[in-house]
Amino acid sequence: MSPFQELTDYRRRVAELYRGVREGGGNAHTHRWFVQERNALFRGHSQSALSPQQKQTFAGLSYFSYDPALRLVLPVDTGVQTEVLEVELSQDGRVGLQRFGRIHFQLAGQPQTLSLFWILGYGGGIFLPFRDATGGAETYGGGRYVLDTIKHADLGQENGKLVVDFNFAYNPSCAYNPHWSCPLAPSENHLRLPIRAGERAFGSV
Repeated sequence: MSPFQELTDYRRRVAELYRGVREGGGNAHTHRWFVQERNALFRGHSQSALSPQQKQTFAGLSYFSYDPALRLVLPVDTGVQTEVLEVELSQDGRVGLQRFGRIHFQLAGQPQTLSLFWILGYGGGIFLPFRDATGGAETYGGGRYVLDTIKHADLGQENGKLVVDFNFAYNPSCAYNPHWSCPLAPSENHLRLPIRAGERAFGSV
Protein backbone atom coordinates (compact mmCIF):
# COMPACT_ATOMS: atom_id res chain seq x y z
CA MET A 1 0.00 0.00 0.00
CA SER A 2 1.36 3.43 -0.93
CA PRO A 3 1.84 6.14 1.74
CA PHE A 4 -1.03 8.06 0.11
CA GLN A 5 -3.36 5.10 0.54
CA GLU A 6 -2.17 4.68 4.12
CA LEU A 7 -2.90 8.33 4.88
CA THR A 8 -6.33 8.03 3.27
CA ASP A 9 -7.02 4.99 5.44
CA TYR A 10 -5.90 6.86 8.56
CA ARG A 11 -8.21 9.77 7.82
CA ARG A 12 -11.06 7.37 7.10
CA ARG A 13 -10.55 5.80 10.52
CA VAL A 14 -10.52 9.21 12.19
CA ALA A 15 -13.78 10.03 10.40
CA GLU A 16 -15.30 6.76 11.69
CA LEU A 17 -14.05 7.55 15.19
CA TYR A 18 -15.79 10.94 15.26
CA ARG A 19 -18.92 9.48 13.74
CA GLY A 20 -18.99 7.12 16.72
CA VAL A 21 -18.66 10.09 19.07
CA ARG A 22 -21.54 11.94 17.41
CA GLU A 23 -23.75 8.85 17.50
CA GLY A 24 -22.76 8.00 21.09
CA GLY A 25 -23.49 11.47 22.44
CA GLY A 26 -21.69 13.36 25.16
CA ASN A 27 -21.06 10.99 28.03
CA ALA A 28 -18.25 9.28 29.91
CA HIS A 29 -18.84 5.93 28.19
CA THR A 30 -18.40 7.40 24.71
CA HIS A 31 -15.34 9.28 25.91
CA ARG A 32 -13.71 6.09 27.27
CA TRP A 33 -14.36 4.38 23.94
CA PHE A 34 -12.89 7.34 22.05
CA VAL A 35 -9.68 7.29 24.11
CA GLN A 36 -9.33 3.53 23.71
CA GLU A 37 -9.78 3.68 19.94
CA ARG A 38 -7.49 6.67 19.57
CA ASN A 39 -4.77 4.87 21.52
CA ALA A 40 -5.10 1.88 19.20
CA LEU A 41 -4.85 4.14 16.16
CA PHE A 42 -1.75 5.88 17.50
CA ARG A 43 -0.10 2.61 18.40
CA GLY A 44 -0.93 0.58 15.34
CA HIS A 45 -1.28 2.82 12.30
CA SER A 46 1.63 3.72 10.05
CA GLN A 47 0.32 7.27 9.60
CA SER A 48 -0.15 8.18 13.25
CA ALA A 49 1.80 11.13 14.63
CA LEU A 50 4.19 8.85 16.51
CA SER A 51 7.54 7.75 15.12
CA PRO A 52 8.34 4.01 14.98
CA GLN A 53 10.61 4.49 17.99
CA GLN A 54 7.87 6.21 20.00
CA LYS A 55 5.44 3.41 19.21
CA GLN A 56 7.75 0.88 20.82
CA THR A 57 7.30 2.49 24.25
CA PHE A 58 3.85 4.01 23.76
CA ALA A 59 1.69 3.40 26.84
CA GLY A 60 -1.33 5.46 25.82
CA LEU A 61 -2.42 9.08 25.69
CA SER A 62 -3.23 10.84 28.95
CA TYR A 63 -6.63 12.49 29.43
CA PHE A 64 -8.35 14.42 32.18
CA SER A 65 -11.42 12.75 33.67
CA TYR A 66 -14.62 13.34 31.73
CA ASP A 67 -16.48 16.45 32.88
CA PRO A 68 -20.05 16.70 31.54
CA ALA A 69 -20.13 20.43 32.38
CA LEU A 70 -17.55 21.01 29.65
CA ARG A 71 -19.72 19.64 26.88
CA LEU A 72 -21.32 22.75 25.42
CA VAL A 73 -23.89 23.26 22.68
CA LEU A 74 -23.50 26.83 21.48
CA PRO A 75 -24.90 29.17 18.85
CA VAL A 76 -22.35 30.69 16.51
CA ASP A 77 -22.12 34.47 16.66
CA THR A 78 -21.54 35.46 13.04
CA GLY A 79 -21.57 39.19 13.72
CA VAL A 80 -17.79 39.40 13.58
CA GLN A 81 -15.17 40.95 11.38
CA THR A 82 -14.31 38.20 8.88
CA GLU A 83 -10.61 38.91 9.01
CA VAL A 84 -8.02 36.61 7.47
CA LEU A 85 -5.19 35.76 9.86
CA GLU A 86 -1.81 34.40 8.85
CA VAL A 87 -1.26 32.06 11.79
CA GLU A 88 2.18 30.84 12.77
CA LEU A 89 3.03 27.17 12.36
CA SER A 90 5.04 25.22 14.93
CA GLN A 91 7.79 24.96 12.30
CA ASP A 92 8.63 27.63 9.75
CA GLY A 93 5.69 29.04 7.84
CA ARG A 94 2.15 30.29 8.23
CA VAL A 95 -1.35 29.20 7.31
CA GLY A 96 -4.33 31.35 6.36
CA LEU A 97 -7.35 31.23 8.66
CA GLN A 98 -10.51 33.26 8.11
CA ARG A 99 -12.47 34.18 11.21
CA PHE A 100 -16.14 33.55 10.49
CA GLY A 101 -17.72 33.49 13.93
CA ARG A 102 -17.32 33.31 17.67
CA ILE A 103 -18.73 31.22 20.48
CA HIS A 104 -19.51 32.62 23.93
CA PHE A 105 -19.72 30.58 27.11
CA GLN A 106 -19.14 30.66 30.86
CA LEU A 107 -16.12 29.15 32.59
CA ALA A 108 -15.95 29.23 36.39
CA GLY A 109 -18.69 31.87 36.28
CA GLN A 110 -16.72 34.13 33.95
CA PRO A 111 -17.64 34.93 30.33
CA GLN A 112 -15.32 33.50 27.68
CA THR A 113 -15.08 33.89 23.92
CA LEU A 114 -13.32 31.81 21.28
CA SER A 115 -13.07 32.59 17.58
CA LEU A 116 -14.05 30.05 14.95
CA PHE A 117 -11.95 29.88 11.81
CA TRP A 118 -12.26 28.52 8.30
CA ILE A 119 -9.02 27.01 7.02
CA LEU A 120 -8.18 28.60 3.68
CA GLY A 121 -7.03 26.27 0.96
CA TYR A 122 -8.39 23.28 -0.88
CA GLY A 123 -11.48 21.89 0.82
CA GLY A 124 -11.37 24.24 3.79
CA GLY A 125 -12.91 23.32 7.13
CA ILE A 126 -13.99 24.63 10.52
CA PHE A 127 -11.08 25.00 12.92
CA LEU A 128 -11.31 25.67 16.67
CA PRO A 129 -7.91 25.86 18.37
CA PHE A 130 -7.41 27.21 21.89
CA ARG A 131 -4.84 27.57 24.62
CA ASP A 132 -5.82 27.75 28.29
CA ALA A 133 -4.03 28.30 31.59
CA THR A 134 -2.85 24.67 31.70
CA GLY A 135 -0.78 25.20 28.53
CA GLY A 136 2.92 24.53 28.93
CA ALA A 137 2.44 22.52 32.12
CA GLU A 138 -0.49 20.11 32.18
CA THR A 139 -1.22 20.44 28.46
CA TYR A 140 0.73 21.19 25.30
CA GLY A 141 2.11 24.72 25.27
CA GLY A 142 1.07 25.45 21.70
CA GLY A 143 -2.58 24.82 22.48
CA ARG A 144 -5.09 22.12 21.62
CA TYR A 145 -7.79 21.60 19.02
CA VAL A 146 -11.49 20.91 19.60
CA LEU A 147 -12.59 20.97 15.96
CA ASP A 148 -10.65 20.49 12.74
CA THR A 149 -13.23 19.31 10.25
CA ILE A 150 -10.82 19.21 7.31
CA LYS A 151 -9.31 16.21 9.14
CA HIS A 152 -12.70 14.89 10.31
CA ALA A 153 -12.48 16.11 13.93
CA ASP A 154 -16.15 17.06 13.92
CA LEU A 155 -18.40 16.82 16.99
CA GLY A 156 -21.53 17.79 15.05
CA GLN A 157 -24.45 20.11 15.69
CA GLU A 158 -27.64 19.99 17.71
CA ASN A 159 -30.63 22.07 16.59
CA GLY A 160 -28.38 24.29 14.51
CA LYS A 161 -25.95 24.89 17.38
CA LEU A 162 -22.33 23.77 17.45
CA VAL A 163 -21.24 20.97 19.78
CA VAL A 164 -18.06 22.10 21.56
CA ASP A 165 -16.98 19.35 23.94
CA PHE A 166 -13.68 20.16 25.60
CA ASN A 167 -13.45 16.57 26.82
CA PHE A 168 -12.47 15.71 23.25
CA ALA A 169 -9.83 18.45 22.96
CA TYR A 170 -6.67 16.93 21.54
CA ASN A 171 -3.05 17.78 20.87
CA PRO A 172 -1.84 18.73 17.40
CA SER A 173 0.58 16.30 15.78
CA CYS A 174 3.57 18.52 16.55
CA ALA A 175 3.00 17.91 20.27
CA TYR A 176 4.26 14.35 19.80
CA ASN A 177 6.95 14.72 17.19
CA PRO A 178 8.75 17.80 15.79
CA HIS A 179 8.61 16.17 12.36
CA TRP A 180 5.12 17.65 12.07
CA SER A 181 4.20 21.30 11.54
CA CYS A 182 0.90 22.53 13.00
CA PRO A 183 -1.03 25.79 13.33
CA LEU A 184 -0.73 27.21 16.84
CA ALA A 185 -3.69 28.73 18.66
CA PRO A 186 -3.81 32.47 17.83
CA SER A 187 -3.65 34.90 20.73
CA GLU A 188 -7.36 35.76 20.53
CA ASN A 189 -8.07 32.13 21.48
CA HIS A 190 -5.88 32.15 24.59
CA LEU A 191 -7.98 31.70 27.73
CA ARG A 192 -6.73 32.89 31.11
CA LEU A 193 -8.54 30.16 33.04
CA PRO A 194 -7.72 26.43 33.01
CA ILE A 195 -9.77 23.86 31.12
CA ARG A 196 -8.95 20.54 32.73
CA ALA A 197 -10.64 18.39 30.15
CA GLY A 198 -9.45 16.54 27.09
CA GLU A 199 -5.95 15.40 26.29
CA ARG A 200 -3.07 16.22 28.57
CA ALA A 201 0.56 16.85 27.62
CA PHE A 202 2.17 13.91 25.83
CA GLY A 203 4.03 11.73 28.31
CA SER A 204 1.89 12.79 31.29
CA VAL A 205 1.08 10.09 33.80
